[in-house]
This record gives sequence, structure tokens and C-alpha cells, in this order.
Amino acid sequence: MAHPDITSPEVSNDVPRPEYPRPSFVRADWLNLNGAWQFAFDPGDSGLERGLVHQELDGRILVPFCPESELSGIGDTDFHPAVWYRRTVRIPAGWAGRRVLLHFGAVDHDATVWADGREVARHSGGFTSFTADLGVVAGAAGGDAEVVIVVRARDARHGPQARGKQATDYANSDCHYTRTTGIWQTVWAEPVPEVHLRRPRITPDLASGAFHLELPLSTNRPGHRITALVSDADGRTVAEASVRADLDLAPRMVLALPEDRRRPWSPEDPHLYRVRIELLDGAGGTVDRAECTAGLRSVAIDGKRLLLNGRPVFQRLVLDQGWYPDGLMTAPDDAALVRDIELSLAAGFNGARLHQKVFEERFLHHADRLGYLVWGEFGDWGASTGRTTRDNQQPTAGFIAQWLEAVERDYSHPSIVGWCPLNETHQELHDRQTVLDDVTRGMFLATKAADTSRPVLDASGYSHRVAETDVYDSHSYEQDPEAFRRQMAGLDKDDPYLNPDSRGNPGRKDTDAVWSLPYRGQPYFCSEFGGIWWNPEEANEAAGDDREVSWGYGQRPRTEEEFQTRFAGLTGALLDDPLMFGYCYTQLTDVFQEQNGVYRFDRSRKLDVERLRAAQQRPAAFERPAGFGRPAGEEGR
Repeated sequence: MAHPDITSPEVSNDVPRPEYPRPSFVRADWLNLNGAWQFAFDPGDSGLERGLVHQELDGRILVPFCPESELSGIGDTDFHPAVWYRRTVRIPAGWAGRRVLLHFGAVDHDATVWADGREVARHSGGFTSFTADLGVVAGAAGGDAEVVIVVRARDARHGPQARGKQATDYANSDCHYTRTTGIWQTVWAEPVPEVHLRRPRITPDLASGAFHLELPLSTNRPGHRITALVSDADGRTVAEASVRADLDLAPRMVLALPEDRRRPWSPEDPHLYRVRIELLDGAGGTVDRAECTAGLRSVAIDGKRLLLNGRPVFQRLVLDQGWYPDGLMTAPDDAALVRDIELSLAAGFNGARLHQKVFEERFLHHADRLGYLVWGEFGDWGASTGRTTRDNQQPTAGFIAQWLEAVERDYSHPSIVGWCPLNETHQELHDRQTVLDDVTRGMFLATKAADTSRPVLDASGYSHRVAETDVYDSHSYEQDPEAFRRQMAGLDKDDPYLNPDSRGNPGRKDTDAVWSLPYRGQPYFCSEFGGIWWNPEEANEAAGDDREVSWGYGQRPRTEEEFQTRFAGLTGALLDDPLMFGYCYTQLTDVFQEQNGVYRFDRSRKLDVERLRAAQQRPAAFERPAGFGRPAGEEGR
């Protein structure tokens, strides 16, 4: 049974998205700052010169929803080079003497924060969290204190910028959608002592039945110690340890679990342990405390096999883009995050690629609780320059910095079984080193340095530019199941399908180009396929194939039976390959004009989900016992 949800006391239902936003590292005291903020558009990006840091703003917005969304109360979908926010925050008197940290879940794209007219933070990147340290905020005569928070967000239309699927044309088109500008995740504050815990790294060690904790501190003090206690689902303490906190900036400890209390985390049994961490002073008094969750599981590579807890688990993934009709990239409520996972599971998937977006942390928390496998991905689209395919993508150094922030935030979630910093980079390989080569390798090496416990895929589909990438993949939207089966064959000969079309399809203009370094026998999966264009209201000859109204891949099925037959054939082609460790079907829901989801954009049904589940739940050849279906000579690898 999954571990119960972690919540924090005193959660108010009077503000949107009231739930605790950082469930992997919980403190008791916090203040949700969602709700009504003053707001102003700044089309000329002249607000700083005009003194907006010190002025009241005329507009209003409902945070954490972006101004382009309906839920914000604005719904203006034009381009917004700069926007401003202002709010007076009342700091509780009970926080006196502690530092106040102001947290932003995500602000798109470049943010500057002022507190009482003093700049306290700058951050670049629209997908990752950051914090402003407000210092000790004192109230008059021991009462509540007030601080005026002002935020400016800049969001350029042109130039390389990690945008994910946000459109750079005014209207939505193809697979680009309505933009998100400014604050789009929860804003909140918490008090911490001068010497305090920072977010820990929890690494499961299934082989020895232990958790390895890395416990960064704000600073060190003589005589301080850290203690940690692990309890399981029934609340029983099963492990504890203590370590000095005055020698190392990030003390480390090992929490060994008794053999009879080791319960591996898996999709079938997503068991989570609760970890309580305390920072103690020299007299044994509690200085700071927090609570985390942890899952005991492993990821390993054996030849072409990617293993979970030492066994082959076929990854039936779905592409999840995390967009909502009313909130855009922001879920309208926490239940919507849970609902998306439940819908995926109901259709027979056991996980997802979190596509072109760093999802909010509560989604990962629910994935942990529900046993849902995910690949963490960055929203890297937005680096194309319009040049030829020899040098057409120019990601900046900021891509590496922003991606590392995402990996650091999400490191301790057991549901994440792999990292993928880039998606569908498309650039010809030649004898000159390009910016894309440097950034791809930089993101790969940075990920491997930050996390040695998970495999890293250098880029999902198209252009593999790191020879030693842990995993190799391709994307294919071939719609004929038999042609798809032939296309995906070849792993047993170390000759898998590569992008661009490595099988000489004359319909591909890039057939003669080489985009990727050679395949070297890594675990392989087809990480995008399907995308069947299906809208039952338009599934007739009269509707035609007007892709301006809606679109998907290939010829639109004319009946649901045709859809179901095609879906079963495409998934079956991959389920039958003993060397294919998984797949990722496009996609979970329709998104605006892209109508190739297995659910509608509003999450309602549009086909027989039980049939999808039945097609996927057939046994996968990959899950046969070791040695079955392996190429000659690989049985012992």
C-alpha cells in the first residue's frame, strides 16, 4: 500500500492551490502566498525606469495562474515581454528571530524579486524553482511584520530560450501551444533558523538495504549533530543514525534497514518510508527539523536490459505534456495531478515521459505514492535559429544551469527512473564542433555528475551526440503496424532504427544526413510512437483531413475499431521484441489542436479505455527470464 500523502498543518482552502508545495522536504511552519496580487503588463519593458518597484499596480491577477490562462482572471494570450506583480505579505509574529525564505515554484522566464524596494533574488529559467532570503523580518512591538514583495518577469519572444512547447507565433499551431508568462507555480514562505537544514539527497541502496543521506547545511556550528529516523508504513521506527554537523558542509550518513523491514518500491508495491531529520545543538536541543519520504529501489543496466530492482520491468510509458485548458501549464488543483496519473494507469500505462516541461514537485510526489514510473525531462525546445541543419540549434549555457536545478530538486523521488535533458535535437553531424555538441555533452556529463544512480539519455529521439549515452532511442510515427514492426526490428543485430530514417524512406528529406553517433549496444526503446489522430466527432469522410482544425499523425481512423486495431498492432510490435525495454506512446490527452491523445483535453473519455489496457497488459517479451531472447554471446553480460 502506498504511503499516505504528506500534508502540513494549517493549510487554508481560501487560496488556489493551497496544498504544501514541497512534499519531499516538509517543515511545519509555512505560509501560502497564492491568491490575489497586484499586476501590470509592461509591453515596453520600461517598468524599472518608470519606478514600478515602488508603485501600486492597477491590475489584479490570481496567482499561481499565468496571465494567459483563464484561471488567472485575465486570459490575455498576446506576447508579454515583461509583467509585474506586487503584494504585501504579513509575516506571523511567531516567526520572529528566524530567517524568512520566499520560495517560487516557477516563474517564466527571467525573474527579479524585490522586498521593500531591495533586490533579493534574480533567476533565469521558466521551469525551475528558486528562493529569496528575506533575512529576519521583525514586526513592531512583537506583532506581525509586513513586507512588500515585487516581482518582475521577462519573457522574450525571440532568441534561444528554453520554452518547451510554448508558441513563438501568436496563434497555436502544430505542437506549439499558448504561452505561459510570469508566475505559474505556488509562491510561499517559510521561517528557518540561522543554522538550518537544506534539501537532503536521499539515495536508495537496495543491494545493502539502506538509504544514503547527504545533508547540506546553511553553515556549521561547534557541537551540532544531525539525527535521522526511518519509519515504515505502520509508523514503526526501523532505522536511525546520528552524525556530527560541525565538520562537513554536507554531512553524510547511512540508514541501514533490518532485513525483515526492507520493502522495495515498485509499481506493484509503491512503499514509501518516512524519514525524520533533526538538527541538534550541543545541548541536544532541536535547532531545525524536517520530514521526507524515501523509496528503496534500484535501476541497473545489464547489456540491452534496463532493470528495476534487478528484474526486467517493461516500461509502458505515455507522453504527458501537463497542459490544462483553463490553467495551461498549471494544474487547476492538486486533484488534477492525481487524476492524470490515474487516467494513465487505467489505460494500461505504468509511467510517463514528462514531456518538454519540468513538472511541479507535487506530481512527482503522487507518482511516488502511486508507483508510477517517470522520466524527468527538460523543456529545451526554443533553441532553433533557422539556420541549416548543420548548425541550426543554439542552446545557451543557461540550459545546463536550469537543468541542474531540476535534477537537484527532484533527485530523491523514487518514481524517477531516468533523466532526459534534451528532446528531438536535429542537427547534422559533421567535422566541426557545434554549440549543440557542447551543450548536449555538458548536460549529459552534468547529469551524470549530479546523479550516478539513474541512467541518462542524452537526447530523446533524432540526434544522439554522446557516444556513451546510457540509453539509446528513436521516435517513429509510422502508422502501419506491420511496417512499424519491420522498422523497429534489428536490435538483435545491433542495427536498430535511428532518426532520421535509417531505413532509406524516400519520404524523408534528411535521409542522406547523419544526425547521431553510432549505436553501441545500449538499452533501447521507442520513446515516441503512435500519436493516432482521433476525434470521434470528426471521424467521417465529410470531415476530411483539415489539419488546421485538428491534427495527429498519419491518416485519421474512420472508426474507433480502426483506432483500436492500429493501437494494438503498434504496441504489440514493441511488446513482442525481447530486447525492447519499453516504449512511450503519444499521448495521454489532446492538447488544443493536437488531437492524438487517448483522452480529450478536458480529460473526458473519447474511446474504450479498457481495450487500450487489454492491448497493453499482454505479457512483454522483454520480461521473460534472463537469457531468453538475447543475442548469442550476451547471456552472461
